Amino acid sequence: MFSTLIVARMDPAHSLPVADLFGRFDGTEMPYLMGTRRRELFRFHNLYFHLQDFAGENGEHVVEDAKTDPRFIQVSADLRPYIEPFAPDWRSPKDAMAERFYHWEASS
Repeated sequence: MFSTLIVARMDPAHSLPVADLFGRFDGTEMPYLMGTRRRELFRFHNLYFHLQDFAGENGEHVVEDAKTDPRFIQVSADLRPYIEPFAPDWRSPKDAMAERFYHWEASS
């Protein structure tokens, strides 16, 4: 499994509209095409965290490939009024992804 964590800024009052946009997006076949297995959205004060788990180890490439799909383009445009980049030089979702520096998992 591959995970990504996007960090951005969001007014906490925008939580419901953002959740609604993702609810509609996740109701399409798009998450399945991307290999998304789980999506969780978190807020902390004015910060937004978007955790996404993908099947396999190639999730980063799948996100890059999905950027040209009209559904991905549309949800990204719909989110713009609510989500602000954390870093001013943001150009794509990859620029907002946190870098994991430690991982532990219980053995099965």
